Amino acid sequence: MMNDPSEKNLNELAKVQEQLDHHNLWQLENRINEVLAQLGLDPNVALSSLSGGWLRKAALGRALVSNPRVLLLDEPTNHLDIETIDWLEGFLKTFNGTIIFISHDRSFIRNMATRIVDLDRGKLVTYPGNYDQYLLEKEEALRVEELQNAEFDRKLAQEEVWIRQGIKARRTRNEGRVRALKAMRRERGERREVMGTAKMQVEEASRSGKIVFEMEDVCYQVNGKQLVKDFSAQVLRGDKIALIGPNGCGKTTLLKLMLGQLQADSGRIHVGTKLEVAYFDQHRAELDPDKTVMDNLAEGKQEVMVNGKPRHVLGYLQDFLFHPKRAMTPVRALSGGERNRLLLARLFLKPSNLLILDEPTNDLDVETLELLEELIDSYQGTVLLVSHDRQFVDNTVTECWIFEGGGKIGRYVGGYHDARGQQEQYVALKQPAVKKTEEAAAAKAETVKRSSSKLSYKLQRELEQLPQLLEDLEAKLEALQTQVADASFFSQPHEQTQKVLADMAAAEQELEQAFERWEYLEALKNGGCSQNSRFKQRQLTTVKLPDELGLSGMKTNTLLVICKIAHH
Repeated sequence: MMNDPSEKNLNELAKVQEQLDHHNLWQLENRINEVLAQLGLDPNVALSSLSGGWLRKAALGRALVSNPRVLLLDEPTNHLDIETIDWLEGFLKTFNGTIIFISHDRSFIRNMATRIVDLDRGKLVTYPGNYDQYLLEKEEALRVEELQNAEFDRKLAQEEVWIRQGIKARRTRNEGRVRALKAMRRERGERREVMGTAKMQVEEASRSGKIVFEMEDVCYQVNGKQLVKDFSAQVLRGDKIALIGPNGCGKTTLLKLMLGQLQADSGRIHVGTKLEVAYFDQHRAELDPDKTVMDNLAEGKQEVMVNGKPRHVLGYLQDFLFHPKRAMTPVRALSGGERNRLLLARLFLKPSNLLILDEPTNDLDVETLELLEELIDSYQGTVLLVSHDRQFVDNTVTECWIFEGGGKIGRYVGGYHDARGQQEQYVALKQPAVKKTEEAAAAKAETVKRSSSKLSYKLQRELEQLPQLLEDLEAKLEALQTQVADASFFSQPHEQTQKVLADMAAAEQELEQAFERWEYLEALKNGGCSQNSRFKQRQLTTVKLPDELGLSGMKTNTLLVICKIAHH
């Protein structure tokens, strides 16, 4: 028949060809392969073996390749790493149909939405324009609503006074006014107030030592895959650091190495003193799904201690938006956002000076996210967090560790967008070096090798002893500061108080000198300066940096961090 096709067969073939062209099905296989690769999905794995997060990815992938006229996405960025979110945004911007999505990812909303539909207390209100415009208009709408409610309540109070007069109201036979009052009462009873926001506060422990973690040439691999390679860093008290990278690259593994839950293959990890750790687990492993919200929090007790004061469990849970009836619900019946809030409620009851948050933002509403950001900003301890929420990282941290592949971890100052900018600058500055001859590169490598040679035995011993010396000096200084802070201190003889104050000033200077000596020896060991470097000076001196880096005028202790960024 193919040698002598009939008119009917030709018509059918033409229709099939038209359908293929119309739906662009010739490109379907390519589109499927692209989506599978970007979402990290294995096409040969059975869905029954996948976890909840991976099943969500599979559902997202199916929606993306189906090429519908209307695409509905419910929290599409949950469980996606930042690189995949960037790809998803680019993919959706080329989509020709209509996209309706639910999301609490503010960066994703800002980049994608052209109209915001706000569901507030059962009412849908449309705001044209982008996310920033929506925030301004929403704030104004709430302000106007508050004024209108206040005026309504004032009139209702006046009518209530009138109706309580009783006989006078009936004598005037103003039945219309009575009916209007009843209608006002019904309207007031049906009014739904703006939903409250969580009231988070963290229980802070006493200060940790100044050095929280010190890592040198740490390596770790799993099944032949290098997750961490030759990583060196210091984490000081008060640092707030984000770990960023693709799913499965080793972010949680590095946290476990630092906490001693895993043993590094090689290298050294020094853990500071006086650490009180509060750990938020992305897998919610600390929650018992069969117990109620209340029992998971307080283990059958009626009160919990918050900042040294007893509080009823139900009252504390209301701070995290759990209604008393909801507090009796088993954890297995909670939504993802509710489980997150419960875990945060448990976490913040524990006194801590080191807060480790592994994916804390999944399923949290925007208001709770912003409150968590404020809490981290005011937290006096050290924070290590893993997050794929770009704005959350921008608003909370002062340094980013980015997993760049092959176990390499780059260290960058600032939030997410600051770090990406520095990455691009660093790559651009490296390009000219690629054009150099092999002889020049070999000569440069030999120079670097000589400049980063090992310390002498005496200096190495001194460097090893400095962390303990710093801790001893800190303890001495804190004891003196406690003595001076006592209310009866200045009632002592003048000579005695002056001696203590002099000892405290001397201890401060001694601590500063020891810390700067430690910085100098670390820089010398890593090849960051020579024996005659200005790192030996006790005072911090301003240094001149290349203008193209945009970092001129920074202090020498900051320069040490920049050197390590370049090396890693």
